[in-house]
Amino acid sequence: MTSRETYTYLDYAASAPLRVEALEAERAYDASRIAGANPNSLHTLGREAARALDGARRDLARCLGGGIRPSDVVFTSGGTESNNLAIMGLAEGARERDRHRKQVVISAIEHDSALDLAPLLRDRGFEVGIARPNREGVVTPEELARLVGPQTALVSVMYANNETGVVQPIQGLCKLAHDAGATFHTDAVQAFGRIPLELVGVDSVSIAAHKIGGPVGVGALVVRGRVPFRPQNFGGGQERGIRPGTQDVRGALAFAAAACAACADLEGTRTLVAGRAEALYRRLCADGTGIVPTTRATLGADRLPGVVSVMVPGLDSETLVLGLDEAGFEVSAGSACSSGSLDPSHVLSAMGIARNDALGSLRISFDERVTPQDLDAFATALLDLVRTHLPHGRQAAGRSVTDRWE
Repeated sequence: MTSRETYTYLDYAASAPLRVEALEAERAYDASRIAGANPNSLHTLGREAARALDGARRDLARCLGGGIRPSDVVFTSGGTESNNLAIMGLAEGARERDRHRKQVVISAIEHDSALDLAPLLRDRGFEVGIARPNREGVVTPEELARLVGPQTALVSVMYANNETGVVQPIQGLCKLAHDAGATFHTDAVQAFGRIPLELVGVDSVSIAAHKIGGPVGVGALVVRGRVPFRPQNFGGGQERGIRPGTQDVRGALAFAAAACAACADLEGTRTLVAGRAEALYRRLCADGTGIVPTTRATLGADRLPGVVSVMVPGLDSETLVLGLDEAGFEVSAGSACSSGSLDPSHVLSAMGIARNDALGSLRISFDERVTPQDLDAFATALLDLVRTHLPHGRQAAGRSVTDRWE
């Protein structure tokens, strides 16, 4: 057990630290007269709570853009529930409208909250198609075109991957789905609040508060009003009947406050964070370090700015994560939801990365609140750790950011 009292937290893709704005929103709610009031009650405090909830809905719709209306925003407990609701509800809604639509297409790089629905979908009579990424982690329109057709009810491809940070060509994929008459959903949990989203035409979107500095246990599912949807939960008419149950007004207000803060200067913040990621990539993946990036495209518009994804062939992620923890740096091997698994990342495996390389993967994730000095100190710790554990010959064999694919 380490005796360190301070840590540099670099696992924002798992859960980002609470923003001051979110904390202030929670405190303001707790001090208000609507604290604890049910927003579905007809009395004065209930109506005031409902207005506050609708204000949070308006803020999130504005941050999302893409012509999303406040009434399209359905509050949930987080990204997992949103993905579950979207995929099952939209698939069954599409099949109810057209009984011939019995196929759902999901990408191989989705979060477990989407991929783990495949057996349930099959149990309910759907065929499940899996869209594979290329070596760079991109699900191409050509790959999707191979799978969709008049039988497709729903296509679900995440906006940006939670392990590699690779942004998907969502508009092109959405058009292909619509041309086939299918509904299109995207899990934007990692992308929302980090890059501007292009959501025009997208039927459904999942987002979560804790990825952008809001509270844990709050999320939202955007479902356009025109889209057929079969509810999966029952017991009340809240949230258009899509997600019945008394809403968490306090959490919704904190979520909206975090979103407004994260989206206030999205382009400026993106440029700032991307510059810090570039410096970190160049230092970690320099010749002879033994560290390589998981994709060739480490920077640019096709990546999330604050996700640095690397591998140390010859070492395992557990050794790296625990060694860095001992040194005072908190990172992860990939998705926090599957961190107990001894298997390589399903995302890296789907990209065709060799098992021994994928077993040494690391994800370093941060936003503008992490300083260049923090990242520089982390890089020193990781490079020292690799030098200690990796034989010298393996270090010398490490290649630069660009030449590993040549």
